[in-house]
Formats: sequence, C-alpha cells, structure tokens
Amino acid sequence: MPASLRILVPVKRVIDYAIRPRVNKSNTAVEKAGVKHSMNPFDEISIEEAVRIRERKKIPVSDILALSAGPAKCSDVLRTAMAMGADRSIHVEFDADKEGDLEPLSVAKILKKIVEKEDRNLVILGKQSIDDDCNQTGQMLAGLLNWPQATSASKVEFDGDNVSVTREVDGGVETLRAQLPMIITTDLRLNEPRYASLPNIMKAKKKKMEKMSLADLGMDSKTRLKTLKVMEPPPRHGGGKVTDVDGMIAKLKELGAI
Repeated sequence: MPASLRILVPVKRVIDYAIRPRVNKSNTAVEKAGVKHSMNPFDEISIEEAVRIRERKKIPVSDILALSAGPAKCSDVLRTAMAMGADRSIHVEFDADKEGDLEPLSVAKILKKIVEKEDRNLVILGKQSIDDDCNQTGQMLAGLLNWPQATSASKVEFDGDNVSVTREVDGGVETLRAQLPMIITTDLRLNEPRYASLPNIMKAKKKKMEKMSLADLGMDSKTRLKTLKVMEPPPRHGGGKVTDVDGMIAKLKELGAI
C-alpha cells in the first residue's frame, strides 16, 4: 500500500458553459475578449473527486495539487480549485494571444514535467475541455509516463495499491483495475461538484500559488497544428407538423426519405 496519495489535478480556464460561443470577425477562432470564463466543468469534477478521496479516508492523501497553464487570469480558476479543497497550486504562465493555444501534446508534456518534479502518483483530469473537445491529454500523458490509464470514469474505488474504475460503455458498464501510479480521466456521472463556501474562498487566498514559465520547464509553445477556418454551424430550419400517418408518409416521400 502506498504511504499516501499525491494527487495532481489539472484545471483549465474556458468560456463559461452557459455562454454561447461566437466566431471572431476573421473566422480564425472563437471570440474570447469580454466573454465570461470559468473552470472547465470536467475539471471541477476532477477536483471534487480528489477531495472526496481524501474525505473517504480509505487511503491517506498527503497533497492535492492543482495546475493550470495560460494567462494571468488562470489564477482565478486555481483559487476556485483551492477553495474547493486543493492544498496548493501551480500556474504555468504564457500569453495565448501571442504564443497560440497549447495543444494537447504540449499540455501532456507540461503535466509529465510536473508529475516528475512534484513526485505525483495519481493524476485526475477531466476527460476533455468544453472549448476544443479534444479528449486527448489524459491518454497522451499516460503514454508519456508509461502509466496505466482509465478514461471516462463514473466511479473510483481504492484497495491498497489497486484502483478500480467503472466507466460507461455502449450497452452497460465496464470496470477496469490497475495499480498506482495511474491516470484517471473523469466523466459527468462521477460526482456533483460542491460550491466553494465563503470561508473556504477566503482561506484559498492564503494558500500557496507557485508561478513558473514554460522556459522553467524546458519547453516552448511551438504549435504543430494550424486552424484554417472557424465557421458558425448553418442555421437549423424549423420543423413542420402533420395531422396523420398518411400526411407523414407523404411528407417523407416529398423529402426523399422513403
């Protein structure tokens, strides 16, 4: 049995899930200026699960470390993570407007550096972020570290060094079993994140937030992918009503569906 869990939880600042994204005038990206941002919902679930693992007391948790990479305003989501229960945080600062957004492989390489530097034995991260929907970082990190992985977790249980992860699949559920250290990516059904209370928000202001740059990790923000064009989806046409089955069949024939 490990002496204790040392958990890393990456969190990302994204456009708030309740905001409808708009494409910028140059059709090269989603407009971010002046738009409300918040923590990626899947990352909120990851923070919540890390805190619940500690609260269940089935296995000791010595440290929950939150990490975010991006502009100065990423400190807001790190403070939220610490208010939810993370012990400390690391902010890898870079200017996405000048250097471009980090790609999943670059993020995975950053996480690998932090895992090694901070001696982590469990990484819990959202299965995807709601801005790019890549669903790649956790899998890439597992490959770089050569660690076992369990993706889209809906339940996580510990038995010493062994971790059982239940995930939904077509037609039912699947349970994976692996040994620490490992990577877990979270799905929506895993838990319901708590709201940070005012006292915990105040306490989070006193928790340590370490700042570093990509250069401190021996990395740069070089991109390998180029976005050619971003477009709004075509408008949906309104539906029509039919009065009976014969009308429905006639309409389907008219549309060439049958």
